[in-house]
Amino acid sequence: MNFNLKINSIKTISEISDYWSKEDYRLILEEFNYDDAKSLDPSELREILEMAISDFEPNEAAEILLQYKLNDKLNSGQIQNLSNEMLEDNESEEFPDISLHYPLFNINQLLHRSYNGKFPNAKATVIELELTTVPSNTLEITKAVILQATSQLLRKENLIPRLYEKELAGEKKFEDAEHIIWELKKISENVYTFITSDYWINKEDLISAELNGTINPYEDK
Repeated sequence: MNFNLKINSIKTISEISDYWSKEDYRLILEEFNYDDAKSLDPSELREILEMAISDFEPNEAAEILLQYKLNDKLNSGQIQNLSNEMLEDNESEEFPDISLHYPLFNINQLLHRSYNGKFPNAKATVIELELTTVPSNTLEITKAVILQATSQLLRKENLIPRLYEKELAGEKKFEDAEHIIWELKKISENVYTFITSDYWINKEDLISAELNGTINPYEDK
Protein backbone atom coordinates (compact mmCIF):
# COMPACT_ATOMS: atom_id res chain seq x y z
CA MET A 1 0.00 0.00 0.00
CA ASN A 2 1.28 3.46 -0.90
CA PHE A 3 1.48 6.20 1.69
CA ASN A 4 2.63 9.74 2.35
CA LEU A 5 4.21 10.44 5.71
CA LYS A 6 5.02 13.85 7.10
CA ILE A 7 6.61 14.45 10.49
CA ASN A 8 4.96 17.53 11.98
CA SER A 9 7.03 17.62 15.15
CA ILE A 10 9.40 15.59 17.29
CA LYS A 11 10.40 16.43 20.83
CA THR A 12 12.22 14.87 23.75
CA ILE A 13 10.51 14.64 27.13
CA SER A 14 11.54 13.35 30.54
CA GLU A 15 8.07 12.79 31.97
CA ILE A 16 4.66 11.65 30.75
CA SER A 17 2.36 13.95 32.65
CA ASP A 18 -0.80 11.85 32.64
CA TYR A 19 0.75 8.45 33.37
CA TRP A 20 0.17 8.59 37.12
CA SER A 21 -3.36 9.43 38.24
CA LYS A 22 -4.27 11.35 41.39
CA GLU A 23 -5.53 8.07 42.80
CA ASP A 24 -2.13 6.50 42.08
CA TYR A 25 -0.47 9.28 44.07
CA ARG A 26 -2.77 8.69 47.04
CA LEU A 27 -2.26 4.92 47.00
CA ILE A 28 1.51 5.25 46.62
CA LEU A 29 1.61 7.72 49.52
CA GLU A 30 -0.05 5.08 51.67
CA GLU A 31 2.66 2.61 50.61
CA PHE A 32 5.19 5.14 51.90
CA ASN A 33 3.41 5.25 55.28
CA TYR A 34 1.70 8.59 54.70
CA ASP A 35 -1.53 8.23 56.68
CA ASP A 36 -3.51 11.26 55.57
CA ALA A 37 -3.29 11.00 51.79
CA LYS A 38 -7.06 11.07 51.23
CA SER A 39 -7.40 14.53 52.77
CA LEU A 40 -4.69 16.17 50.65
CA ASP A 41 -5.50 18.76 48.03
CA PRO A 42 -5.05 17.14 44.59
CA SER A 43 -2.66 19.92 43.55
CA GLU A 44 -0.33 19.00 46.42
CA LEU A 45 -0.19 15.26 45.87
CA ARG A 46 2.82 15.06 43.56
CA GLU A 47 5.03 17.38 45.62
CA ILE A 48 4.19 15.63 48.88
CA LEU A 49 4.72 12.23 47.28
CA GLU A 50 8.20 13.22 46.12
CA MET A 51 9.04 14.34 49.67
CA ALA A 52 7.64 11.12 51.13
CA ILE A 53 9.67 9.04 48.70
CA SER A 54 12.89 10.90 49.50
CA ASP A 55 12.54 10.02 53.20
CA PHE A 56 13.38 6.42 52.29
CA GLU A 57 16.64 4.94 51.09
CA PRO A 58 16.68 5.05 47.27
CA ASN A 59 16.67 1.28 46.76
CA GLU A 60 13.85 0.89 49.30
CA ALA A 61 11.77 3.52 47.51
CA ALA A 62 12.42 1.82 44.17
CA GLU A 63 11.31 -1.50 45.62
CA ILE A 64 8.06 0.02 46.92
CA LEU A 65 7.23 1.58 43.56
CA LEU A 66 8.10 -1.58 41.66
CA GLN A 67 5.94 -3.61 44.01
CA TYR A 68 3.06 -1.16 43.55
CA LYS A 69 3.19 -1.17 39.77
CA LEU A 70 4.69 -4.52 38.73
CA ASN A 71 3.90 -7.04 41.46
CA ASP A 72 1.82 -9.02 38.95
CA LYS A 73 4.71 -9.11 36.45
CA LEU A 74 7.77 -9.69 38.64
CA ASN A 75 8.46 -11.87 41.66
CA SER A 76 9.88 -10.50 44.89
CA GLY A 77 13.45 -11.50 44.03
CA GLN A 78 13.29 -9.80 40.66
CA ILE A 79 11.86 -6.66 42.24
CA GLN A 80 14.61 -6.56 44.86
CA ASN A 81 17.35 -7.01 42.27
CA LEU A 82 15.81 -4.42 39.98
CA SER A 83 15.47 -1.88 42.80
CA ASN A 84 19.25 -1.97 43.26
CA GLU A 85 20.10 -2.01 39.55
CA MET A 86 17.92 1.04 38.86
CA LEU A 87 20.36 3.25 40.75
CA GLU A 88 23.03 2.59 38.14
CA ASP A 89 21.26 1.50 34.96
CA ASN A 90 18.41 2.87 32.88
CA GLU A 91 16.22 -0.20 33.12
CA SER A 92 13.57 1.36 30.88
CA GLU A 93 16.09 0.67 28.11
CA GLU A 94 18.07 -2.28 29.42
CA PHE A 95 15.52 -4.59 31.03
CA PRO A 96 15.19 -7.69 28.80
CA ASP A 97 11.38 -7.70 28.73
CA ILE A 98 10.46 -4.65 26.65
CA SER A 99 6.80 -4.93 27.67
CA LEU A 100 7.90 -3.46 31.01
CA HIS A 101 9.88 -0.54 29.58
CA TYR A 102 6.93 1.86 29.72
CA PRO A 103 6.12 1.40 33.43
CA LEU A 104 9.83 1.26 34.26
CA PHE A 105 10.36 4.61 32.52
CA ASN A 106 7.67 6.23 34.64
CA ILE A 107 8.86 4.63 37.87
CA ASN A 108 12.42 5.69 37.10
CA GLN A 109 11.46 9.29 36.38
CA LEU A 110 9.44 9.60 39.57
CA LEU A 111 12.50 8.39 41.48
CA HIS A 112 14.80 10.66 39.48
CA ARG A 113 12.72 13.69 40.43
CA SER A 114 12.32 12.65 44.06
CA TYR A 115 16.06 12.18 44.58
CA ASN A 116 17.26 15.16 42.51
CA GLY A 117 19.06 13.09 39.91
CA LYS A 118 20.38 10.17 41.95
CA PHE A 119 18.64 7.81 39.52
CA PRO A 120 19.45 7.93 35.77
CA ASN A 121 17.48 10.45 33.74
CA ALA A 122 15.57 8.53 31.06
CA LYS A 123 14.17 10.20 27.96
CA ALA A 124 11.15 9.60 25.77
CA THR A 125 10.26 10.89 22.31
CA VAL A 126 6.94 12.36 21.22
CA ILE A 127 6.26 12.43 17.48
CA GLU A 128 3.32 14.01 15.72
CA LEU A 129 2.87 12.86 12.15
CA GLU A 130 0.46 12.92 9.26
CA LEU A 131 -0.01 9.57 7.55
CA THR A 132 -2.10 9.35 4.39
CA THR A 133 -2.60 6.01 2.67
CA VAL A 134 -3.60 5.42 -0.94
CA PRO A 135 -6.38 4.48 -1.30
CA SER A 136 -7.39 6.48 1.75
CA ASN A 137 -9.17 5.14 4.85
CA THR A 138 -8.70 1.51 3.85
CA LEU A 139 -6.07 0.56 6.41
CA GLU A 140 -6.34 0.40 10.19
CA ILE A 141 -3.55 2.56 11.59
CA THR A 142 -1.97 0.41 14.27
CA LYS A 143 1.30 0.74 16.12
CA ALA A 144 2.83 -1.75 13.70
CA VAL A 145 1.71 0.29 10.68
CA ILE A 146 3.07 3.49 12.23
CA LEU A 147 6.45 1.83 12.71
CA GLN A 148 6.44 0.33 9.21
CA ALA A 149 6.01 3.82 7.78
CA THR A 150 8.15 5.79 10.22
CA SER A 151 11.08 3.37 10.00
CA GLN A 152 11.59 4.42 6.38
CA LEU A 153 12.60 7.87 7.64
CA LEU A 154 15.18 6.50 10.08
CA ARG A 155 18.91 6.18 9.58
CA LYS A 156 20.02 2.63 8.90
CA GLU A 157 21.88 2.42 12.21
CA ASN A 158 18.64 2.80 14.17
CA LEU A 159 17.67 -0.27 16.20
CA ILE A 160 14.21 -0.73 14.70
CA PRO A 161 15.26 -1.47 11.09
CA ARG A 162 18.23 -3.47 12.39
CA LEU A 163 16.20 -5.71 14.70
CA TYR A 164 12.85 -5.96 12.93
CA GLU A 165 13.54 -6.35 9.22
CA LYS A 166 10.93 -9.07 8.65
CA GLU A 167 8.30 -7.31 10.74
CA LEU A 168 8.78 -4.04 8.87
CA ALA A 169 8.49 -5.88 5.56
CA GLY A 170 5.18 -7.41 6.64
CA GLU A 171 6.60 -10.93 6.55
CA LYS A 172 6.17 -11.49 10.28
CA LYS A 173 3.69 -10.23 12.86
CA PHE A 174 5.13 -7.17 14.60
CA GLU A 175 4.24 -8.11 18.16
CA ASP A 176 6.88 -5.89 19.77
CA ALA A 177 5.32 -2.82 18.15
CA GLU A 178 2.84 -2.76 21.05
CA HIS A 179 5.73 -2.19 23.45
CA ILE A 180 7.99 -0.04 21.28
CA ILE A 181 5.23 2.54 20.92
CA TRP A 182 3.98 3.31 24.41
CA GLU A 183 1.02 5.49 23.45
CA LEU A 184 -0.65 6.13 20.09
CA LYS A 185 -3.42 8.71 19.72
CA LYS A 186 -5.38 9.98 16.76
CA ILE A 187 -5.46 13.78 16.84
CA SER A 188 -7.50 14.46 13.72
CA GLU A 189 -8.02 13.05 10.24
CA ASN A 190 -4.73 11.32 9.27
CA VAL A 191 -2.85 13.02 12.13
CA TYR A 192 -1.42 10.93 14.97
CA THR A 193 0.89 11.37 17.90
CA PHE A 194 2.90 8.62 19.56
CA ILE A 195 5.29 8.24 22.45
CA THR A 196 8.26 5.92 22.43
CA SER A 197 11.55 5.61 24.25
CA ASP A 198 14.48 7.76 23.19
CA TYR A 199 16.22 4.37 23.04
CA TRP A 200 14.13 3.46 19.98
CA ILE A 201 13.77 6.80 18.20
CA ASN A 202 15.33 10.20 18.86
CA LYS A 203 15.71 13.39 16.88
CA GLU A 204 19.07 12.35 15.46
CA ASP A 205 17.56 9.18 13.99
CA LEU A 206 15.39 11.04 11.48
CA ILE A 207 17.03 11.57 8.09
CA SER A 208 14.02 13.30 6.55
CA ALA A 209 10.69 14.82 7.60
CA GLU A 210 8.58 13.61 4.69
CA LEU A 211 8.36 10.53 2.51
CA ASN A 212 6.26 8.84 -0.14
CA GLY A 213 6.63 5.10 0.28
CA THR A 214 5.06 1.66 0.36
CA ILE A 215 4.16 -0.66 3.22
CA ASN A 216 2.97 -4.25 3.25
CA PRO A 217 0.79 -4.77 6.33
CA TYR A 218 1.12 -8.20 7.92
CA GLU A 219 -1.79 -10.55 7.26
CA ASP A 220 -2.50 -13.61 9.37
CA LYS A 221 -2.10 -16.72 7.29
